[in-house]
Amino acid sequence: MLARVWTTGVRPERTDDYEKFAREISLPMFRAQQGFLGCIMSHRNGVARVLTLWRDADAIAALDQSSSYRATVQKILAADLLAGQQSTEVGDVHLFDLGASAGK
Repeated sequence: MLARVWTTGVRPERTDDYEKFAREISLPMFRAQQGFLGCIMSHRNGVARVLTLWRDADAIAALDQSSSYRATVQKILAADLLAGQQSTEVGDVHLFDLGASAGK
């Protein structure tokens, strides 16, 4: 399993719009990708992170080439929700635990 972390700035006055975009556009797009295993989206103090989990490197490569992913990127850029630089990192998942109290 691989983790892909996208980090970006979010315009402070557009936080609610960013959250809506994440729920209504980004999440359904990710769910439609082959090899997608899950995600966590978070933001605080103007910085957002999207951690997605993938079956393997081929799944991440397919995401990068996906027309729906590319369209989603164009939509979020056009929506003027982001600020500053974006970065993406990929790493091997060596431990995954939601803990006994997850969701409480």
